[in-house]
Amino acid sequence: MMREADEAELRRHIGKIVEGIKAKDLDALRRLYADDVVSFDIDPPLQHVGIDAKLKNWANVFTFFQDVGYEVRDLTLTVDERVAFGHCFGRLSGTTKDGVAVDGMWVRATFCFRKIDGNWLIAHDQVSVPLDIATGKGVTDLEP
Repeated sequence: MMREADEAELRRHIGKIVEGIKAKDLDALRRLYADDVVSFDIDPPLQHVGIDAKLKNWANVFTFFQDVGYEVRDLTLTVDERVAFGHCFGRLSGTTKDGVAVDGMWVRATFCFRKIDGNWLIAHDQVSVPLDIATGKGVTDLEP
């Protein structure tokens, strides 16, 4: 029963990420990550260490888009007492500052959670696109 409650809480947590992105609310997003989060985000460099580095990525997104949307599909979670992980497909979309609608691309996302002081926080996340090995370019037109 406890694992079911934790899984439900983690699904709400991912929902709060979506809400925070749509609201462009860095303070709400800050509450969802561990202070020492390590993020392998879509933007260089290879890793972003710490909550401020993670939030800088979201701030860049919020500067680029006037309106932001985020969709999650096929979220799968594995939950234990103190750690959990999940994976899904995600798509960031929106309207740019100059009014251009951007449908976005589907990415692969992985979240690793730790229960810290009774709260689930994201300790690690990774976002990626498949690579066309022949061209060395990301494949961004795939859909789940």
